[in-house]
Amino acid sequence: MTYEEMCSFETLYEAYLTARKGKRSKVSTAQYEANALVCTAKLSAILSKKVYTPSKFEIFKVYEPKERLVQAPAFVDKVVLHAVVDNILYDAICKSFIRDNFASQKQKGTHDGLMRLKYHMVEYYRRNGSADGWVLKCDVRHFFASIDHNKLKAKLRKVFERRVLDMQVYDLLCIYIDASEGLPLGYQTSQLLALLFLDEFDHHIKEVKRYRYYGRYMDDFYIIARTKRELQRLLKEIDEWMDCLGLELNQKTGIFPLRNGIDFLGFHSYLTETGACVQKLRQSNIDRMSSRVKFWRKAYAEGTITKEKTLGKFQAWDAYAAHGDTYALRQKFAGQVKEIIGVMPEVHRKINSTLEARNKRRARQYRNIQRKRGETVSPVPISRSEPFDDDLPPWM
Repeated sequence: MTYEEMCSFETLYEAYLTARKGKRSKVSTAQYEANALVCTAKLSAILSKKVYTPSKFEIFKVYEPKERLVQAPAFVDKVVLHAVVDNILYDAICKSFIRDNFASQKQKGTHDGLMRLKYHMVEYYRRNGSADGWVLKCDVRHFFASIDHNKLKAKLRKVFERRVLDMQVYDLLCIYIDASEGLPLGYQTSQLLALLFLDEFDHHIKEVKRYRYYGRYMDDFYIIARTKRELQRLLKEIDEWMDCLGLELNQKTGIFPLRNGIDFLGFHSYLTETGACVQKLRQSNIDRMSSRVKFWRKAYAEGTITKEKTLGKFQAWDAYAAHGDTYALRQKFAGQVKEIIGVMPEVHRKINSTLEARNKRRARQYRNIQRKRGETVSPVPISRSEPFDDDLPPWM
């Protein structure tokens, strides 16, 4: 899509419809929606004349899982961001990402990262016959705030030149990049651009260093290897790589025995003596849920929170926790919620696979049925997340 096509009324109106999903109760959304046709036409004219500038941020803090400063864009900026990301930027950037880059992509996320970590740990056990190994666990200090604009824009320019994209879109993205120091957490583009910033590093670890058991979720990544000395040498190389990017690893970085397990994405994953991978919620997550239940008990009694809202919040947490071996824990908290609201919440079954894995399994089952019937086995289209090409690399 060209810049002119992106600035068209039709494209921007579709972006507006996407941007308002789940946000129609907010004042800024309602103000735009009351005059949606006029606002969209005006936005189209401003972008076409190249006099568009982002509005001021709405700045606030979030405290879970840790304290962060969020710079949320105005609603009109969200419309522009959706127009750029959904039609141009997402496909352009994500096509080069490795399989084990888990964040901010369709059919990926924390659940996919946990499943891949489990796969990596179990396969390591099967190949080596034991859990004797080491894990390098790394975390980048103040990742979003530390991203150098010039380095990022150089990487982004290479993507646009390689994909033969309209450089006017690149110029628009540079306006967003330069809107604040580092990358603001509230921008839709920030997530993808942050992933792009370490994309070359991902390929270096996978394709040059040939580490099969590597995974990254934004600024948090792990590498599993057989010896501690090997990872110590690699850590020095990673430190030099990060220094060239203007980044720094924080105090959470370290090398640990694989038998101790891996803390990743809110879960502690460890191997049993038989090679099974068990994933339990991190203690800090359990403590946070206990605090929430305590708050609900008081707030529900005072009438400041409704039964529906309490139930909705619990079910959202339950859906997240269901990706680990947490059934007994979730039943315990469900019982406490029942004591508060008088209704027993439904507890999810354990989620053992991603959508892509389930589609593959269904395809295999369908082919087996065809063989038993003596029918010609035909390929079944498998729903695959968009960034992946058919010619998967050998380390998949």
